[in-house]
Amino acid sequence: MVSVAHCSDYALDHVRQSLQTALAPLGGIGHFCQPGETVLLKVNLIMAKRPEEAATTHPALVQALTELIQTHGCHVIIGDSPGGPFHPALLKAVYQTTGMTQVAKETGAVLNFDTSQKEIPFPSGVQQKRLTIANYVLSADRVFSVAKLKSHCMTKFTGATKNLFGAIPGTVKAEYHFHCPSPEQFADALIDICQCVQPSLSLLDGVWAMEGHGPTGGSPKWIGGFMASESPYELDAVAADLIGLDRAHYPMLDRMICRGLVPEDLSQISLAGEDLEMLRPADFEIPKTSSIHFLGEHPPAFIASFVKKNLEPRPTFIKEKCIGCGTCVRNCPAHVLSLHHGLPQIDLANCIRCFCCQELCPATAVEIKRPFLLRLLGRF
Repeated sequence: MVSVAHCSDYALDHVRQSLQTALAPLGGIGHFCQPGETVLLKVNLIMAKRPEEAATTHPALVQALTELIQTHGCHVIIGDSPGGPFHPALLKAVYQTTGMTQVAKETGAVLNFDTSQKEIPFPSGVQQKRLTIANYVLSADRVFSVAKLKSHCMTKFTGATKNLFGAIPGTVKAEYHFHCPSPEQFADALIDICQCVQPSLSLLDGVWAMEGHGPTGGSPKWIGGFMASESPYELDAVAADLIGLDRAHYPMLDRMICRGLVPEDLSQISLAGEDLEMLRPADFEIPKTSSIHFLGEHPPAFIASFVKKNLEPRPTFIKEKCIGCGTCVRNCPAHVLSLHHGLPQIDLANCIRCFCCQELCPATAVEIKRPFLLRLLGRF
């Protein structure tokens, strides 16, 4: 079941009321945690972005949810592992800019600064049989995935399931990108992580979403509501359909269906609360970063080279906007970026198209371009 609540803005009173509306059909907050438990709010704090930029979970939702959990006699920890190094100094800056420091001050919730990690076996994983999980996730009694509705240049959409990628600490995330370079492999890895963490509740902040070149370089898009579910997979399936993504263009949805986590006919997912159609935008810009996969896993080298050069989307660096900080170089999973005279240079032949450079650029100086021949062959 996915529950829907309308919310026109982030005024705290409005958010509190909408949160209650969303949770009521699911049994209320008491259905998801018990007095005395420690609840981790795994928010989306991908980088130090202001709330109005719509790249991170809005602090008003985090505050309203924290207060509600506390009234049920539970302790609250707020945390994430943003892009880049998992370090207390970086966390402090991210918490401050995203508004989480103020939430902690207002509510008494604890901000996580524990950067330790643990490798654990996960034999039921499809893509990942072992996972490196941050201890701040493992130590909580309950995990709530409190995600942001956003487009994403690699996965097309990021919601409650992908939000749990922040359970992987810091630069370890780059290893998962490198070993799962295709969207389908990466989708399975994300589902494995989510199944390992097993969030008790998933919430999606869609008052202001992000469209275009998300998850950090897109544009704010007003949707006007929240969604909640016990199932992060059903929540993401409904949200993806809301913004116009189908199974053919959203690998995560395809893998969820194949793994029996959501029904093939999405109309079988029960909806509750307020009218979902009131949230459906007239248009929502999805990144056009798909390539053509028709050659199989091991095409001849000369064909693979041609496809790489002429048909694969590629990161491009905007000289006028680049600040030469080297964030893209340090966080490139494939190590194909380097700085020359203060500007990034890329080895496109070995680029795995994870688009982490675009995702983590603090100056939004990276764009994903589709070669002319790809645009000519079809609209993806």
